[in-house]
Amino acid sequence: MIAALPGADFPITVAQVQTEPPKPADPGGQGEDFGKSSPLGFLILVLFFVAVALLVRSMTKHLKRLPESFDKPADEPAEGAEPPAKPAAG
Repeated sequence: MIAALPGADFPITVAQVQTEPPKPADPGGQGEDFGKSSPLGFLILVLFFVAVALLVRSMTKHLKRLPESFDKPADEPAEGAEPPAKPAAG
């Protein structure tokens, strides 16, 4: 249907007057639910925090079991070295 508006020099169709401006094809992930959280997402987040806490606790236990230094004491022979000769009895 074509109608002329009062004072307009050109006709305007009814479809042009009633439609909304076109939306972009890809709104960039900002749809209707953008920024909203679900209970499932919250549960997953809590499970991640619990897992991290357990991993930190386990790592702390393992680090406490390590020796102060990995250097060999001076009184022990190095690997592959022959032990010192024992004095002959006699």
